Amino acid sequence: MPAIVIGGIKVTNVSGNGTVNMGDVLQIAPKSTTKSNSGAGGGNTGDFLQTNTFCNVTNTVDPDVLDAGVKGNN
Repeated sequence: MPAIVIGGIKVTNVSGNGTVNMGDVLQIAPKSTTKSNSGAGGGNTGDFLQTNTFCNVTNTVDPDVLDAGVKGNN
């Protein structure tokens, strides 16, 4: 089914292996993955943000070896 876009679209930046898709698609698979740890409100991007955080604890313990396999996607 075709995509119907009502209203405005704002794509600020697409870099590296980024993907912007509008329309029909069967499967979108990542070519690479990264992992980052960010505190409360630390990853927010956009216009006119206001973030109020009283207390923040970021758990960075990750006991598993692999999170996402992308070997077959290249």
